[in-house]
Amino acid sequence: MDRYIGVFDSGLGGLTNVKELHRLLPGENIVYFGDTGRVPYGSRSNDTIIKYTFQDIRFLKSFPLKAIIIACGTVSSIALDVVRKTEPDLPIIGVVEPSVKKAISLTKNGKIGVIGTEGTIRSGAYGDMVLKEAGNYRVFEKSCPLFVPLVENGYIESEATRIIVRDYLTPLKTSGIDTLILGCTHYPLLTDVIREVMGDEVSLISPGVETAAWAKSYLEEEGLLNTSGKVGETEYYVSDGADKFARLAENFLGSPIYEDVKKIDIESW
Repeated sequence: MDRYIGVFDSGLGGLTNVKELHRLLPGENIVYFGDTGRVPYGSRSNDTIIKYTFQDIRFLKSFPLKAIIIACGTVSSIALDVVRKTEPDLPIIGVVEPSVKKAISLTKNGKIGVIGTEGTIRSGAYGDMVLKEAGNYRVFEKSCPLFVPLVENGYIESEATRIIVRDYLTPLKTSGIDTLILGCTHYPLLTDVIREVMGDEVSLISPGVETAAWAKSYLEEEGLLNTSGKVGETEYYVSDGADKFARLAENFLGSPIYEDVKKIDIESW
């Protein structure tokens, strides 16, 4: 069997990345782990996030892997450099760089907004990379800690969600940004509500979409694509609530999960 692309996130959000991988790389085998028992990561300390990240990666490495995608803005912002040092022979792709590159290519006025979890915004990873790539641009950041639990519990377009989105994003709208990085893979599920607040003139950057495209380019360059011509398989694992995960996954994937979702004890890793 061809090796897997491992994908992990703190919950369901990374499925937005899996959806795009299915579209771009239908022949690839994928193993997905959602740490649903410890979601969200964004409010945790850096040490805890790094600990969780190593456990997640150790589990994924129980499969034969060709690459890992960290489909989590918080982990990509805080732990990516650390885990790359300990896994020099395993390609590990985060969501920050692909999203920043896309935002820089789209902005016309050099004002880029970033929304994310508390941990992501605290790290400054998105803003630092924007300024490294384009030092004359301005970055406006806002943590939106309620977005993940809203999405995880299926409150995608409720009136309560609209009120919270408006409260969080009005300052960014006022700042005049023309590009907004949705710095958490959960946030694209709120795209319609976010667009209501920000307006059609603001480009929204989905990390799942950009990172999947980045991964495809990397695998092509390294000659790692599955060329068997067969449709790849996807396996799903969680740390809690397998039934709930399977039920809500359709919101992220655009189609139901027909495979069994398996629960594992992530603390044992």
